[in-house]
Parts: sequence; C-alpha cells; structure tokens
Amino acid sequence: MDWYAAVKVFHLLCVLGWMTGIFAVPRALIYWRREWERLGEFGPTGDLTKRIYRFSLGLGVFAVLSGLWLFWQLGFPTWAWVKLFVVALLALHYGWTGLLVLRALRGEFGQSDFWLRVFNEISVLGAIGVLILVVFQPF
Repeated sequence: MDWYAAVKVFHLLCVLGWMTGIFAVPRALIYWRREWERLGEFGPTGDLTKRIYRFSLGLGVFAVLSGLWLFWQLGFPTWAWVKLFVVALLALHYGWTGLLVLRALRGEFGQSDFWLRVFNEISVLGAIGVLILVVFQPF
C-alpha cells in the first residue's frame, strides 16, 4: 500500500471538513445573533454553530497532524514552510472564531454583521494562499 497517497487522501478529507467550519461558523454567528435578538434565548442556530465548530475543530487537528507527516515525507521544502505558516495563521483565526462561539453561548454578540463578514473573508484569502503554495510550489 502506498502510505503517502493514503495519508494525502486522509489529509485532504480532513482539510475539507476543517475549511467547512472555517468558512461556515463566522457566517452562522451572524444568523445566531439575529435569532438571539428575536428569541432572547439559545436556539437551533446556536446549537448548529457550536456543533459545526466542534466537529471541524477535530478535523483540523487531524489535518494538521497528517500535513506535518506529509511535510516530513517531502523533506521539508521551502514552500511547505510557508504553507505551514499560513496554516498556523488559519489556526489562530479558527481559535479566535472559537472565542466568538464561547461568547455567543453566553449571549454576548459584540461584532457587527459587517465585521463578521470581513472576518470570514480573511480565512478565504488564507485558503487561497495555501492552494497557490501547494499547486505551484513556488520555492
């Protein structure tokens, strides 16, 4: 069995799941806040947002671990170091998202719709950067 290919498939599946959370949770926080303002309590949107965050967090951990193994197998090329840096920034972004989810669980929604939309788009730029590095391997 080709372990490199198998781990690469596993890595890609985990990355897809993690990216789902990275892209969906900030947007879901917008709808969660609107639901909170309407109902005055924790509703189904909040429950769904929390579940998406937790599920994709686990996939993110597996994505990073399998990515590090692939990184080692490739011999630590320069482009992969840059990719690792961008992934670290995405992980920080996701951690910040987790703080927003924790605050929302307490009914604290301090950010505007516009702020959350911009925050959401930052992760898209990071994902595009990772794709460019992996596909073109510029260094």
